[in-house]
Amino acid sequence: MKKIKTQVGIIGAGPAGLTLAHWLKRNGISSVILELRSRKYIEGRVRAGLLEQNTVDILNDMGLGSRMKKEGIEHDGVFLSFDSERVHIPFAELTGGRRITIYGQQEVVKDLTDAWLDQGEELLFEAEATKIKDFNTDHPEIHFTHEGEDGVLECDFIAACDGFHGIGRKTMPKESYRSYDITYPFSWLGILANVAPSSDELIYAYHENGFALHSLRSEVVSRLYVQVDNDESVDNWSDDRVWSELSTRLGTPGFELKEGPIFEKGITPMRSHMIDNLKSGRLFLAGDAAHIVPPTGGKGMNLAIADVKHLVDGLVGFYKNNDTKDLDNYTQMALRRIWRAQDFSNYMTQLFHKQDEHGTFTYKLQKAKFDYLKMSTASRATIAENYVGLPFETYEF
Repeated sequence: MKKIKTQVGIIGAGPAGLTLAHWLKRNGISSVILELRSRKYIEGRVRAGLLEQNTVDILNDMGLGSRMKKEGIEHDGVFLSFDSERVHIPFAELTGGRRITIYGQQEVVKDLTDAWLDQGEELLFEAEATKIKDFNTDHPEIHFTHEGEDGVLECDFIAACDGFHGIGRKTMPKESYRSYDITYPFSWLGILANVAPSSDELIYAYHENGFALHSLRSEVVSRLYVQVDNDESVDNWSDDRVWSELSTRLGTPGFELKEGPIFEKGITPMRSHMIDNLKSGRLFLAGDAAHIVPPTGGKGMNLAIADVKHLVDGLVGFYKNNDTKDLDNYTQMALRRIWRAQDFSNYMTQLFHKQDEHGTFTYKLQKAKFDYLKMSTASRATIAENYVGLPFETYEF
């Protein structure tokens, strides 16, 4: 049986697990990462591509943002449309210079993985964590299998960054938390296309036919979405139908949608999920293991990395000062940001998705909220500061 010893055992080599490992190393704290999937899989898995200001700052501060600086695309605002009427939200102007950067999650994972392995640190791919043991003691263990051999990772603390279906969340005692869930009555049909973006900024659009989003992955690849029913099939959406519907829903006077070859299609269900306790003994959850937000607010990866910030604070306090205060308060600190992200993501989802027919009470409320954005600088500033991400010190009260 393979035995490994480290200070922090990390399950999951996504943005949360990898960022945590690098941040701990900067503070002289050792860690080993176990990842269920292959390196090819995690580096090719297309996920979110919107980085908040906080996330960009963290990656740059750790010296891991060189490729992001070259290839990432900064955005100082976003367009919001309702019934073909468009409003611009100028992020930098309303938030004192804060902005977002478009840079694919898989690219972040590549950068962090390369840097971790180049430093000679340990990351076991295709290593399945099978059991978390003794997490209520000072010597927890992660039992795993790797290359046909059983192993044990002995550590002081365990960080489960292994997603909703991972062993971390499943190991948490059921009586230790309450779960909160919303399943929305619609999904997103998303495409990737080899075509330059049709807009300098992202576009969120409400239309009688349903929601649409214009985003991008690079200067030559566009990422676009349309609202569909939960039981919809990709087979029902030819390329021509996709482009026609996107053109209709995103349309405003003077706007022309560029079309190009579609090389990926997929349907994403929309849901909100979280639990209200992120630790049990020396087991800590971060990222999708603790919460899921609908992609409307662009918060998923950013929220995961924010969790890591609070966890690092706690672990550094423990190892450097023998102080457990921040570890004890990890859930409390993380939940402040999680609930804020849940509320903003829900707000954006409710505002821009068709939920009822035109003329109904629900529609009139949506229209009233959009009209308020047009007339109120304060309302636009609320969107802006939530979208780019509130500074960490905002939550220290």
